[in-house]
Amino acid sequence: MTAPSSPAAPAPARPAGPLSAAPARAVRRVGLVGWGAIGRVVGHSLAEGDLPGAELTRIVDNRPLGDVPAPQCGVEDALDSCDLIVEAAGQAVIREWGTRVLASGADLLITSTGALTDPDLTRRLLDAGPGRVYFTGGAVGGLDLLQAVRALGPLDEVRLTTTKLPGTLEQPWMDAELLRRMRTATGPVEVMRGTAREVPAKFPRSTNVAASVALAVGDPDRVAVSVVADPAATLTRHVIEARGAMGDYRFDVRHRPDPGNPATSQVVPHAVLRSLAALTGRTGQIL
Repeated sequence: MTAPSSPAAPAPARPAGPLSAAPARAVRRVGLVGWGAIGRVVGHSLAEGDLPGAELTRIVDNRPLGDVPAPQCGVEDALDSCDLIVEAAGQAVIREWGTRVLASGADLLITSTGALTDPDLTRRLLDAGPGRVYFTGGAVGGLDLLQAVRALGPLDEVRLTTTKLPGTLEQPWMDAELLRRMRTATGPVEVMRGTAREVPAKFPRSTNVAASVALAVGDPDRVAVSVVADPAATLTRHVIEARGAMGDYRFDVRHRPDPGNPATSQVVPHAVLRSLAALTGRTGQIL
């Protein structure tokens, strides 16, 4: 996967002077897949011109949306009009459309990183093209440091503990006893322990952070994940702990959940916008 904040090669020097001007940047034509808690914020920001290098061109959603700031269409039609597709609709979109997006020549920015714990899917995406695939870190920080540490050698231990409200973690596969424990809990209840390959498959909309950490570390089986339900978790919490020969690292983040979709933190669409800014070469920021 390609990190959206990776620096591009420097452009040739231009002569300075009163008549010199910055080279014009091509505007990326963005197709947004998903008009939910993430997509609405990203879409309205693009439509309002907050990123001059990106234009919201098409919106893809399987529901009739009514008044939206760009034409609504299917994925195939979006590929005819867009050179950058932003996925904000869940892992199934990546599995069904990821390789077709890249084969069309469009780039793909993934928010549902949980899909990338499937090694076969990841390999197909990496082998597809000529479009390029990127992912955004979403609700967690420290991924750039973990990638840097990984370049020095493997980490001995990586742990992630994610704590959310019980209602955001309920899944069809849970048995009656576990659901009862979650619904009647007065304190934290661990609902699953596994690796970063196993957990995102069980919580497809709630544990993309585990997959993002795995992508940074380079091995989903090396990341031990604990998913905790806590009725007092007014803030969603992610604690990353890593240890190796190079040092010990700990990142502890707490986010306000989105009021319309508590499974998503309010910060996530703004992380997507930051990734888009990197992809479109936005000026005036240090990446």
